[in-house]
Amino acid sequence: MRARIRRAKRVVVKIGSSSLTGADFAVAPERIDAIVDALEARMERGSDVIVVSSGAIAAGMKPLGLRRRPTDLATKQAAASVGQVHLANAWGASFARYHRTPGQVLLTASDAGVRERARNAQRTIDRLRQLGCVPIINENDTVATSEMHFGDNDRLAAIAANLISADALILLSDVDGLYDKNPADPTARFISAVRGAEDLRGVVAGDGGVVGTGGMASKVSAARLAARGGIPVLLTSTERIDDALENAEVGTVFHPEENKLSAWKFWALYAADVGGGLRIDAGAAKAIARGGHSLLAVGITDVIGDFRSGEIVEITGPDGQIIGRGEVAYDSDTLVGMVGKQSSDLPEGMQRPVVHADYLSGSRA
Repeated sequence: MRARIRRAKRVVVKIGSSSLTGADFAVAPERIDAIVDALEARMERGSDVIVVSSGAIAAGMKPLGLRRRPTDLATKQAAASVGQVHLANAWGASFARYHRTPGQVLLTASDAGVRERARNAQRTIDRLRQLGCVPIINENDTVATSEMHFGDNDRLAAIAANLISADALILLSDVDGLYDKNPADPTARFISAVRGAEDLRGVVAGDGGVVGTGGMASKVSAARLAARGGIPVLLTSTERIDDALENAEVGTVFHPEENKLSAWKFWALYAADVGGGLRIDAGAAKAIARGGHSLLAVGITDVIGDFRSGEIVEITGPDGQIIGRGEVAYDSDTLVGMVGKQSSDLPEGMQRPVVHADYLSGSRA
């Protein structure tokens, strides 16, 4: 798997806030230069590199005279507005040493949540690559709200990697890999590879640091998310970026799942905006869990919310457990009159599945 990461043609590299800013909460050009040196070496060997950069809020703290990371939304957005300018300038100056031009791509969760907007972001990133630019993706914290937020840039990196069909994802932070407990504990055990949930049994992962929102817990979650989409992940520290990009013989590697989700099902489960919901009976829940079955009106017991045909809806079982998501074929008003009815009892033109099996994705932890 490390060889596969080493040979990967299209690589997403996520870099945390603490790796881009100094102790004074300002952009650290020397740190960015060291990162760019490693990225350039990988690109010289023939890989396309897409960067997911944290640090906008952190980079805006010193210019605004803030001594601690803001907690209220308005100040976060103001810090991000200032920090994005400083961070973009630093990336631009560093890549200019190699006569490369970076392109900033600012995304919100709603950009990824609407299929056409997600495709548009994909096209932009692809065109930047074709023009010889280095795409640098960051969450648009200036306009993102608490309700429409990726949560952290680790998750953004996993979703972006799937969006652009990356061959590998490298998550960099201030820890050299995954341990079963705080690595400061002398009894902590290093985990070199994660092939499935069993390898994570008993692992205690912490939250973010002073300037970041991620932490090891979010990185493990993002790595498993990318693995569901069939993308191998390498988790290590930014200090080991040279080794990570050169030979991948550092850190913790997360193996991708063999039965990976299709691009559409990954998007529907983990990125799409949800327009409403459908509650289904036990029989329909069992059929969906087995896979390969469409959801018919007869298995629906309740329609939740107002939604249009073609939107993504969340599907829950009789006890309220989440079964999955799917693209619904009817609007909510129409569906109310179809609940619990056999297809043969419905008017012509309303006998097709409510959610076709091809557009239905079962959820799991």
